[in-house]
Amino acid sequence: MSTPDDAPEADVSSEANVGESETARTESAIDEQTMSSEPAEDATEPARGRDRGSESNSETDRRVIAEDEEKYDARKIVTGDARYTADYRERFPDLAHGVIVRSDVAHGVVTDIDTEAAESMEGVHAVVTPFDDVVPDTLYSSSGQSYPEPSPWDMRVLRKHVRFVGDPIAAVAAETRELADRAARKVDVTYEEREAVLDPERATDPEAPRLFADDEVENAQSGADYDRNLESHFEGEVGDVDAAFAAAEGSQVLEMEFETPYQSHCVPEPHTTIAYTDEDDRYTFVTATQVPFHTRRQIAHLFDVPIRDVRVIKPRVGAGFGSKQEMVIEPVALALHEVADRPVKVELTRREEFYAVRSRHPMSMQTRSAVTDDGDIAALDLYTLSNSGAYGTHGMTVAHNVGTKALPLYPRVENARFEGDVVHTNLPMGAAMRGYGAPQGHFAVEVHVDELARRLGEDPIDFRREHAVREGDVDRISAADSPDPDRFAREIRSCGLRECIDRGLDAVGWDEIEQPAADHRHRGLGIALCAQGSGVAGRELGAAKLKMNEDGSFNLQVGGVDVGSGNDTMFTQVAAEVLGCDPTDVVVKSSDTDLTPFDYGAYASSTTYISGRAVQKAAEDAKERLLAWGSKMLDEPVDDLATGDGEVYSEVTGESVTLEEIGYEATYGEEEREQIMGGGNHATDESPPPFGAQFVDATVDERTGEFEINQLVFAADCGVAINPPLAEGQVEGGEHMSLEYATSGTLEFDDEGNPETLGFRGYGMPRTTDHPPMETVLVETHEPTGPFGAKSIGELPTNGVAPALSNAVRDAVGARVTELPITAERIQTALDDTENDSPSE
Repeated sequence: MSTPDDAPEADVSSEANVGESETARTESAIDEQTMSSEPAEDATEPARGRDRGSESNSETDRRVIAEDEEKYDARKIVTGDARYTADYRERFPDLAHGVIVRSDVAHGVVTDIDTEAAESMEGVHAVVTPFDDVVPDTLYSSSGQSYPEPSPWDMRVLRKHVRFVGDPIAAVAAETRELADRAARKVDVTYEEREAVLDPERATDPEAPRLFADDEVENAQSGADYDRNLESHFEGEVGDVDAAFAAAEGSQVLEMEFETPYQSHCVPEPHTTIAYTDEDDRYTFVTATQVPFHTRRQIAHLFDVPIRDVRVIKPRVGAGFGSKQEMVIEPVALALHEVADRPVKVELTRREEFYAVRSRHPMSMQTRSAVTDDGDIAALDLYTLSNSGAYGTHGMTVAHNVGTKALPLYPRVENARFEGDVVHTNLPMGAAMRGYGAPQGHFAVEVHVDELARRLGEDPIDFRREHAVREGDVDRISAADSPDPDRFAREIRSCGLRECIDRGLDAVGWDEIEQPAADHRHRGLGIALCAQGSGVAGRELGAAKLKMNEDGSFNLQVGGVDVGSGNDTMFTQVAAEVLGCDPTDVVVKSSDTDLTPFDYGAYASSTTYISGRAVQKAAEDAKERLLAWGSKMLDEPVDDLATGDGEVYSEVTGESVTLEEIGYEATYGEEEREQIMGGGNHATDESPPPFGAQFVDATVDERTGEFEINQLVFAADCGVAINPPLAEGQVEGGEHMSLEYATSGTLEFDDEGNPETLGFRGYGMPRTTDHPPMETVLVETHEPTGPFGAKSIGELPTNGVAPALSNAVRDAVGARVTELPITAERIQTALDDTENDSPSE
């Protein structure tokens, strides 16, 4: 076996589902107790313990957490010195290159694979098929989730029963990528083709082709019915929704339908992995992943080896957005490595990223609301039909979030229900994608609420102010289908949503817009409220270790994954805030399963809130030892001491000792010696929502439906923003992804399930030159359970552009678009269908 002289450790990298971003931030910390959004009178404390993680940390008390600290890896990225997975190939002189052979039929059974021509080619080192013993036949889920996975085990590494065009059937490893490509084309696959089902509504028909036999699924989800291609059914309710609708008169009920499409992750770095065996005969991976520890566990399960014999190293990752929360290619690379007896690199092509990997779930949704005679919302009802595609990775968890993220914007609605069916088709699988079901849910809920306000003759802004969540509310909707609703009901302890509305209105110039001179062009403004979560309540764990060097610097080992958003930078600032040092004195090593502590990984907006708290705890643990040594060296009580400016100092006498002096004394002292270290881990039932208000300023041509977006404004409450410019970057990146979802990006397939979108050119991602101006406003609150008052920000801004744009079009020309992407053709159709001929209300 070939092994590099020095196996790569996890390099400092950057980006995850968390980071925080923003240029504009409030001039002073906001005391929520003085805000107009007072606690709801009927708010009650849910019956469970509370994590009081951070006391108030005013701006005057902060040293570094709210500073513009240069992104840890920024210079390496812009100079080209950053090392991604593919860059490690130079460490393996006998590296083989792997290529996957994929199904070219949407549904069928592989009856024979002829590999003779490929195997006879000089320079081909391995060809593997599902008929080979080296390829595990074990059922598993590729979703990088906690154990046991809440997704069904319904796939195999290589597949005999193929369920979409792109399913992996075989794989080849050769001296070069070009040779592997040629060899892969010589692999001859024979199929017994079966009828494909592409329509999720037809898929549930008892007469539709069945995609899974009884022995092809383990760990089935609640409500599953594979006779009807139903992966799962779920529902949750507070109050009595049916009774509320029965009591409402016809004019008090509004019903709407919505359609949302596929969306590609469009990651800059394709999925890439290098698999090899180290000198201790342990399976080792250098791989672009958001979930190193989950991947380690899954590999051990598939290949039936102890977890201790698997090592996963995450170098710098060129973005994930959820697609790299899946273990997509690591098992294939390992099987090729076993046969080739040399390291193997598998790197997907851009075409494969578009049609063969993962994407956002397309959905059909139905909303209903009932209002009282006084115009209060009496009931909200949301149903979603989610197209899970060929396999069930994240199927129920994503569809579940359609309701649990958007409906809690209105927690005082006494009767609320969300229900969903997750259905299999012979199309590519949906999976985790930034927002995790929330973009779909926000599109349905925020467009519905906007239309409801207009039908009632209410101002959409005032209507939201009256009904939306505020501090002190108890959100029971998000826990409605939980086995323990009381445990997971959320008290809203921090909410700056009304200030987000007010400051966003001011930034977008809501009261100052001027209509175009041409009579056929009309300008409108739209708003959408947004909420998300901070980690998965009761389903997260982050850990960190910190050790002090003799010169007063620190090494931080953290399992939290940075996949581009700047979490490593955030970690240094959190540690430095506690330790009283400069962030540059904290060296981060992250995400190597041999060297760093356990962490669930980067998903569900967890890294700042969960992993950041673990770092804070580790730093506080180390600080206790700093103060103890400072007490001995200064001969003063520990209670009189504090850290700051690279020192331990007395708040009573002003005497101080530097961290460097403590480091040398602790390491080399005459009477006593100690390696100063700290450890921390964090798990919680909490998931405090960040809040935001998205504004879209658009001009629409009533003759053609053509439109242009003049400006995007997003006002975000992410608690205390750790490194506000990084928070701004997250908001702008999320808005860009939301704009793409709203206006352009989708995947197309022909009538036989063949992909028609195979690259950026056909996909239509907005370019820089297409992008409207963006302005971000940070509204500061203090979340007591987060690190220094912080909540998440990474996913929140993906939720708003689509509903806000639909609302802006409605404001401009009176037409309502309920299908994405919003195009001139769909606006024109809505104009033709509407009975309102006036340009605006």
